Amino acid sequence: MTFDRIAVVGAGAWGAALANAAARAGRQVALIARTPDAVASMRGMRESRRLPGVRLDERIAVTDGGAELGAADAVLLVVPAQALRSAASALTRAIRPGTPVIACAKGIERGTRKFMTEVIAECAPEAVPAILSGPSFAADVARGMPTAVALAARERKTAEALARALGSPTFRPYHTTDLRGVEIGGAAKNVLAIGAGIVAGRGLGASAAAALTTRGFAELMRFGKAYGARSETLTGLSGLGDLILSCSSPQSRNFSLGVAIGKGEEPAAAAHGALAEGAFTASVLIDMATEQRIDMPVAAAVAAVLDGTLSVDTATEALLTRPLRGE
Repeated sequence: MTFDRIAVVGAGAWGAALANAAARAGRQVALIARTPDAVASMRGMRESRRLPGVRLDERIAVTDGGAELGAADAVLLVVPAQALRSAASALTRAIRPGTPVIACAKGIERGTRKFMTEVIAECAPEAVPAILSGPSFAADVARGMPTAVALAARERKTAEALARALGSPTFRPYHTTDLRGVEIGGAAKNVLAIGAGIVAGRGLGASAAAALTTRGFAELMRFGKAYGARSETLTGLSGLGDLILSCSSPQSRNFSLGVAIGKGEEPAAAAHGALAEGAFTASVLIDMATEQRIDMPVAAAVAAVLDGTLSVDTATEALLTRPLRGE
């Protein structure tokens, strides 16, 4: 099982980064942009508008799709979580039956409460759904900085083959068959990273940040186990690893959103035009937790701040005055 021809759908920062990673792994890569203007710009400048200053590998063909999708052995679907349904639907007539389609978004679809591979299975039923997630910033991956991620597919041989196809000395995908664990880790950590940013923006100190990250991870574990994830996945790269990265760096858009909110900005404007997936995931995460009676006070506080139900100070006080309990 080989995947020599890789199509990357989505030419933003993360799409450009993964295209570079696939090219470094020796694959034939087509980077598919949404508009003719974007194609022309990237062909001329050899960089994504979302990732200025980072050059696209010369081996990457920038295109608007078409024949490249039909010829692809695997597709990386690199669009935001809430846009994945429309992107996956557009693939269904273009790809060959049995082609792996790898979701590279970290979120849960609002309204349907579906995970990313469930959306792919529904919209492109002849595709093989897979998921890639883990502690990674686009700029690091694009520049070839050492990075490790998790890559899951239902069949072990498929996951292994995809990991071999994308892997290189600087980009290491660890394979698994635990689709749900990889998806939950990426989705839940984004919400918790907003909370960590609020702590930083409010100046509550490093001890508070450590407490929030640790207790937040306990919530992630509870949610994951309730929805069928494996413990080893949640404590691995796509769970704990990504949580540590996102809760500690301003490079994280979710953390940066939280910092702005902690400094007093209104949640609706605090992202400053950047996409913070956790802002869309928070409410559905809490709805799903409530349905399964999962206690997630940190994530619930973040969701309440985002929707304006609680102020930052009230949410903080509510967390600090919860009854003392055993760990």
